[in-house]
Amino acid sequence: MDDRITQFIAGLRAAGVRISLAESQDAFRAIEQLGIMDREAFRSALRTTLVKERNDQPLFDKLFPLYFGSGGPPLIPSEQALTPEQQKMLEAAMRALAGDLSRLLQMLASGQGPTQEEMEQYARQAGANRARRTESQSWLTREMLRQMGLEQLAEEIERLLQQLAALGMTPEGQAAVLRLIAANREALAEQAAQFVGQSIARQLSEQPPEKMDEADLMQRPFNDLSQAEARELRKLVSRLAAQLRSRAALRQKKGDGKTLDAKTTLRANLHTGSIPFDLRFKKKHLKPKFALICDVSTSMRPVAEFMLRLMYEMQDQVAKARSFAFNDHLEEVSDEFIGHRPDEAIPLVLHRIPPGYYATDLGRGLSDFCRSFLDAVDRRTTVIFLGDGRNNFNNPRLDLFEQLKRRARRVVWFNPEERYLWGEGDSDMLQYSPLCDAVHQVRNLSQLAEAVDKLFAGR
Repeated sequence: MDDRITQFIAGLRAAGVRISLAESQDAFRAIEQLGIMDREAFRSALRTTLVKERNDQPLFDKLFPLYFGSGGPPLIPSEQALTPEQQKMLEAAMRALAGDLSRLLQMLASGQGPTQEEMEQYARQAGANRARRTESQSWLTREMLRQMGLEQLAEEIERLLQQLAALGMTPEGQAAVLRLIAANREALAEQAAQFVGQSIARQLSEQPPEKMDEADLMQRPFNDLSQAEARELRKLVSRLAAQLRSRAALRQKKGDGKTLDAKTTLRANLHTGSIPFDLRFKKKHLKPKFALICDVSTSMRPVAEFMLRLMYEMQDQVAKARSFAFNDHLEEVSDEFIGHRPDEAIPLVLHRIPPGYYATDLGRGLSDFCRSFLDAVDRRTTVIFLGDGRNNFNNPRLDLFEQLKRRARRVVWFNPEERYLWGEGDSDMLQYSPLCDAVHQVRNLSQLAEAVDKLFAGR
């Protein structure tokens, strides 16, 4: 345990938390007095002795379960979820399909999780053992589950249900089997996430971050940012937004010069007895209107945070902006930015819509938007989608997307994923992108700022 605590302290330091040698010794003395049996007392002792600044508390809360996690919830054994008769039928069906079922489905249906050796093997295949400290935990978790056989799971479940029906299992029994598989899938995903997190945590303690200048930070992918780097990047957002506001304001003053401004013309020609030798024309001052629809699922949260920050800082150049966030459903979050600074508003937004693995459903989000918030879009509105286009194989509702496009001035999509991943797996990006007026890759702050600048340039 002493080694684990030492690694945890090194990980906190590598992430940017200032911890002196004396404070490290205080932590060990506190644990010596309180012990490790009471998990909450153990956590409080480390937090009290190691964390001095309020801004470092979320980082502590994020890293603590990676170093001292329980390994995730256990899978539910089939005998606890099924009747003896249903379990016998399930075992018979799995024996009949032994050659056609992956190890993943066998684990989910039986409730017998992978061994430590299997978890290590899947993690190596996913690349978690080579992960840099900045790699995305959610992406590696998804890749680890893919190595287990996630992509073939739907087809295998269908074959299993067909076999169960042939053996005479009732629809109620089949539904119980499906519930068991779904519950165990969630538990296994959490186990994989914690396993990947512990791998990243080890890398975090072994590879201290290098000093980076602002240009490097601007190019660093959002999902690769450490907590310390994210804090530095947030400081850049205000300065960057000031530059974008100035450019947007200069563009706004450029009118089309086609409408005569009679009052200004008369004032300009007073010295000629108001004979209009010097004609003046009205300048166009129509500010754009935006409807921002953000994916705030686990993998998208770092990108969504900086997008919301940047748009907040640009509010004085916008006639009206309404913001919406979705994961498994969609809600309007505009009110959170009324009376709150971004540091206060963004946590409120992210708290309202909790994260979750494989819960994203843009199709339902579009349905919620068109049912309740369609008044946010008119012929002056630019609709901005921020997301990776991954929909967990749910209906993408392209019909509703086209309906929005017909109402809006234009539809723009910001996607942080590499373009070669669009259309892979559960990505619907190749279906959405032809319906957009513009699609921008926004993996880092430099790309995001360029894309936001184009919103104002193209109005």
